[in-house]
Amino acid sequence: MSVRGFSDALDKTHFQDAYVGNLSSLSVDRHGRVSALSDRSKVFELDRRLKPSSVVSLADEAGRSLDSEGLVIDRDGTRLVSSETEPSVRRFSASGQLLGRLPVPANLAISSTGGILNRTFEGLTLDHTGRTLTASMEGWLRSDGIDTRRFQTWERRGHGEFEVGPQYAYVAEKGYGISEIAATRDGRYLVMERSFAASVGWTAKLYLADPRGASDVSGVSPLTAGQEGVRFMGRTLLADLAGCPAGDAVSKVPGQGNPLIGNIEGLAVVDQCGDRMRVLMVTDDGESSTEITRLYDMNVRLPRR
Repeated sequence: MSVRGFSDALDKTHFQDAYVGNLSSLSVDRHGRVSALSDRSKVFELDRRLKPSSVVSLADEAGRSLDSEGLVIDRDGTRLVSSETEPSVRRFSASGQLLGRLPVPANLAISSTGGILNRTFEGLTLDHTGRTLTASMEGWLRSDGIDTRRFQTWERRGHGEFEVGPQYAYVAEKGYGISEIAATRDGRYLVMERSFAASVGWTAKLYLADPRGASDVSGVSPLTAGQEGVRFMGRTLLADLAGCPAGDAVSKVPGQGNPLIGNIEGLAVVDQCGDRMRVLMVTDDGESSTEITRLYDMNVRLPRR
């Protein structure tokens, strides 16, 4: 991985009276336009300079705001948005009208024995065929080992609705949560793991996950790393962002190691040619005076399958 550049131009700014921050996801439509999702139920479309050109508000069935974390722009322009507090995946029109909601397996629901509030569907991605949607759990289920994460898929049949597909198992770095995933053209996933500790500040690592040959763990509970009879997704470290040159980046976080790194929550592939990819990333500032909304422009090279 190499850094093409970064920008703090969106930090602590407003657009049409909406705060441009709390950004939790990035998505690219079929025309190459980038949108950013705020976890305060706002979707900002960005222009070529990556500045807001429009904003749309989202709400649930009762008209309440969402803890919106993952964003996918489908081929027809509708928005698929995940929330980590139920968890849920809802479909919205480009203008923000609620169109429907995808089914979620009972073992992932907060009300079940396995759910953990604010640690569920943090990441969301759609493969390049438009047929497989995947949500990643930020944290673990109470019934599972603390390093295990579940990836839930949905499969689209023809041009119809998404139906629940397999769940896959993933082992995360100890102490790290998955903040975002992005599908690659060959069926693998970029996986952003990030962590915070007062002694070192934010840390972030980019991995590549391969679901080929992985078990469907929908009916497996408990789920622990190394569990007999369960094949976890393959996992390869692509980059430890602590090793990226910081350039003139600054950080307001006390004790922050590499000042380039913040609370990275958004990740989107904007271009891919063979094994070479251009990736955008964004941080969530949480409207905190010590955090920065930062956009990153990165080059990533994938290892061969």
